[in-house]
This record gives sequence, structure tokens and C-alpha cells, in this order.
Amino acid sequence: MTIDWKRKLTSRKLWLAVAGFVSGIMLFCGATESEAAQVAALIMSGASVVGYMIGEGLADSNSVMLPPSMDD
Repeated sequence: MTIDWKRKLTSRKLWLAVAGFVSGIMLFCGATESEAAQVAALIMSGASVVGYMIGEGLADSNSVMLPPSMDD
């Protein structure tokens, strides 16, 4: 069975789970709710960047494989 890493890394559910897990661990270790919320926001921002980069990479790789347009 092959894992589709591109699909997994662009999943909002994955990043929400990671943010929730990290926030929970931070609160357990004594961080304030404000600090945990800031870290969760950073994780979600990073997830947006990862999703954008993968999406753009896929779009670029698909455009390279297409034959030149005959519109000229």
C-alpha cells in the first residue's frame, strides 16, 4: 500500500490534529493558553505555506508535461 504524502501534507485535518496535539502538550507542560494558541496559529500558518508550495509544484509539473499550445 502506497501512502500519498502530497495529499496527506495538504490535509487540513492533519494540521489541525498536529496543532491540537502540540497545544495540549504545551498546556500539560505548564504553558499558558495564550502561548499554546500562538503556537497553534504558527502551525496552521506553516500548513498553509506547505499546502501552497505543494499545490504550486504540482501545477508547475503538470504544465511542463503539457505539449505547447497551438494558439499562436
